Amino acid sequence: MNPNSQSFLAGARSALAPAYEVLKEEHEVSVLGGPQGAMPARTTTVINVQTDTVVPDHIVWSLFNTLFFNPCCLGFVAFAFSVKSRDRKMVGDVIGAQSYASTAKCLNIWAVVLGLLVVLAVIVAVIVVFTTSLNRGYVGSFHLPQD
Repeated sequence: MNPNSQSFLAGARSALAPAYEVLKEEHEVSVLGGPQGAMPARTTTVINVQTDTVVPDHIVWSLFNTLFFNPCCLGFVAFAFSVKSRDRKMVGDVIGAQSYASTAKCLNIWAVVLGLLVVLAVIVAVIVVFTTSLNRGYVGSFHLPQD
């Protein structure tokens, strides 16, 4: 080995002698409540999930009305408001979600009522047309043609 490197190492050993005091101070700090040893500090994250306010978004009802009862596109508009309500709920805006959900509910009710009225009107119209066409050719009674 090179003599210069030995003197460098010897100097480093002499510099380590005061490290005894540093260790003693670390021990005093650990007694006072500082970090102990090489154990990593644990951190805890708490996420509060509020489940007490449930906002129904009526998306299934709106989809049903979009597919089956869609007079004046009310079912489609209700579906759009239901999606907006679900988006607001995911963001955490409960008041906005409730507003969009109530609008979607109102539109769904109107879509069902108007859809049922249209279906009922079609059924009545078919019955009236069918009976008048049958009775047109027969004056007295209803006769089936015989083969």
